[in-house]
Amino acid sequence: MRHVLITLTSFALLGGVGAAQARELLANDRYVCSWGAGTAARAQELKLSGVSLYAARQKIQAYKFNKGWMRMMALGITEQTYDSGSRIKPEVLRKSFYEDCVRYKLARR
Repeated sequence: MRHVLITLTSFALLGGVGAAQARELLANDRYVCSWGAGTAARAQELKLSGVSLYAARQKIQAYKFNKGWMRMMALGITEQTYDSGSRIKPEVLRKSFYEDCVRYKLARR
């Protein structure tokens, strides 16, 4: 019985540590992950609708971005999306990208 109690207490503490780490993610990191996920979803939408990579790049070049790093990041995300053979729906891609980005940001801490 004592071993069970110790084990359960250990799992409870580990769960608390995981929740604390999730709260440590900065608002800027969440914004970057959300923005990147939206960019990937939009690129997937364009790809599935038959728009060429060249045309998708032209759309990105014409767009006015808030920050200097966004244009190159958007071009990179779009190119990776087009290089992928994946045909998943844009919303599924958005969710997957966001979750992976958050996991990456937390792992870097």
